[in-house]
Amino acid sequence: MKTCLYALLCLALTISGCGKTRPSKPDSAAEKIEKDRADAREWLRSSSLSYLAAIDRIDFNEKRSLTVGRAIDNDVRLSADDIEPHHLRITVDGDHFLIESMDPNARFKIKDEVKRKAVVDPSSIQVGRFTLRLSHQRFPAIIVFDPVSPRLKDYKGLKYFPIDLSYRYEVPLTLNPKAEKIVILSTRGNFRSAERVGWIDFRVGNTPCRLEVTRLLEPGSSEGEVEVFFRDATSGKETYPLGRYVDLKKLDHGKYLLDFNEAYNPACAFSAFYNCPIPPKSNTLPVAIRAGEMDSHYHE
Repeated sequence: MKTCLYALLCLALTISGCGKTRPSKPDSAAEKIEKDRADAREWLRSSSLSYLAAIDRIDFNEKRSLTVGRAIDNDVRLSADDIEPHHLRITVDGDHFLIESMDPNARFKIKDEVKRKAVVDPSSIQVGRFTLRLSHQRFPAIIVFDPVSPRLKDYKGLKYFPIDLSYRYEVPLTLNPKAEKIVILSTRGNFRSAERVGWIDFRVGNTPCRLEVTRLLEPGSSEGEVEVFFRDATSGKETYPLGRYVDLKKLDHGKYLLDFNEAYNPACAFSAFYNCPIPPKSNTLPVAIRAGEMDSHYHE
C-alpha cells in the first residue's frame, strides 16, 4: 500500500511540475492530517471554547469599560449563582485589558490562578463556569463561552475532502519589496489592518496560481504569523461561501509548507459571534481546491 501511494504521488509530481513537496514519508503526512481532523472534531464537540460553546458577544464600541455580573444593569450579564451581582470591570488599556473585581467576593481565574485584578494581553479568563475571551483586533469585544451552551447539542461533525497529497506543496515566499499596509475587510464590517508580506506561487494541474500572504497588524497577532485567506471554484458549492484559510509553515531549508489538506473554515462558519477576515479578491483562485475542510452547514 505504501509503495503504491508513493508511486501515485511521484506521478502527480511529474504531471503538475514545480512547487510540489518531496514525497518523503507520505503515509506519516496523511496520518498526521487524519489525527488533526479527529482532534478538530472532538474539540468542536466537547471543548469549553468550542465555536458552538459561544453564547454571546459584546463589543466595546465607544465604551472604554464593560461590566460583568449577574445584575441586570451589567453590560455582560452572566446568570449563575456563583457570579456576583457586579463581578468585574474590564477596561481596554491600549493593546491590553485591565480586569478588576468589583464586589468583595468576586474572583476570576487566569490559567487556574485566582485573581482579583490583572492586566492581560488578548486572551481568555474564567469566571465561574463561563470563559470570557477578551478579543482586541482594534475592535475590542468580549465573547462569552458556556460549557452547557445549547448549541453544543447541534454538533454534527466536520466534513473534509479525502486526503490528496498532490495538494501539498513546498514553496518559496516571494517577499514584498516594500513595507505595505493594507486593509482586510471582516464579517462584522470592520476594516482590519494588515501587512502584505508577499506571494506564493504554485500549480494546480497545469494552472499556475498565486496567493497573497498577509500578516494581521493587531494586538494578539504573533510577529511571525503569516496567513493565507482564499476562495476557489468550490466556494459556495462544496466549501464555505466566504472562503477558507490555510496556514503556511516555515521549513528548515527556508521554503514554506502549503498543504491545502489542512485548509479550514473560519470561526464564523459556525457562529455569528466572531469577526473573521474576508479573503481579498486577489486571492480567488480560478481552480477547484478539493482538499481540506468542506462546508458542514452549521448556519442552516
